[in-house]
Amino acid sequence: MSVIKTNFTVTEFVFLGLSSQPKVQLILFIIFLFFYLLTVAGNIIIITIIQIEPHLQTPMYFFLTNLSFLDICYTSTNVPQMLSNMVGKKKTISFSRCATQMYFSLSFGMIECVLLGVMAYDRYVAICHPLHYTIIMDQNTCVQLAAISWSSSFLSSMIINVLTLSLPYCGPNVLNHFFCEVPSVLRLACTDTSFTEMVVFIFSIIIVFIPFLLIVVSYTQILLSVLRMRSTSGRHKALSTCASHLTVVALFYGTAIFMYMRPQSKSSRAGGKIIAVFYTVITPMLNPLIYSLRNQDVKGALRRALTKQKT
Repeated sequence: MSVIKTNFTVTEFVFLGLSSQPKVQLILFIIFLFFYLLTVAGNIIIITIIQIEPHLQTPMYFFLTNLSFLDICYTSTNVPQMLSNMVGKKKTISFSRCATQMYFSLSFGMIECVLLGVMAYDRYVAICHPLHYTIIMDQNTCVQLAAISWSSSFLSSMIINVLTLSLPYCGPNVLNHFFCEVPSVLRLACTDTSFTEMVVFIFSIIIVFIPFLLIVVSYTQILLSVLRMRSTSGRHKALSTCASHLTVVALFYGTAIFMYMRPQSKSSRAGGKIIAVFYTVITPMLNPLIYSLRNQDVKGALRRALTKQKT
């Protein structure tokens, strides 16, 4: 594979992908195509079940609907390009398309970080302040929190992308990745990137680490509240609901923090690609499975929907 090194501006990037071996690429294509179809189908089912079941019209499931829709958007930003590169001879992407993919991929990743923090706050209010739950988490508040999650992330992503794309790119043009992501694109800049890396790190603290701290504080309070419960069934239901959320948080935040909150000089490029697979492909696929298998309300609604369909 040729590497373009010129004094001119790079007009396209070449993906190295996850493997250069045709047989391995074919196997990966089948696996990731299955993952993608499962992600889209699973999240559509979650959204549909929540919309048709009246007793699921609560703040928790409003945010879960947002998360499911977000996961469809997030995985659709990256996976189709990756699948195309695995089976196609041309593994390139234009500079403008790369910029677009980088913007939306980063935006959706940031939204998920903030949204998971909001969902933790929702569970905190529901379990620790149940008598005030409907007052605190009314419809307007839920819509506002969701709107803040989306708008703040789109704005933050725009700032990071403008700074990243304003740097000169004069070669090489080979991305050791399977999609356009800020850390991998920054490595190809023909100038010092320390300022942009610092900005990325600052936004990572704001968008990733602060919501993560909110989640830790919320679930610490939830755990203390649950331990004080006298009802065994109430304790079990609270822990079961929160376990689903904590599983998603551990999968997504663990990989995102590892990728974006460490110095680029210490980043392993091959390891970075594997980490990226987790938060761009694996987590969106597992979310509907986690929330359906560990959530009694969703499982019950799914059974009722299947029963109605049979009759």
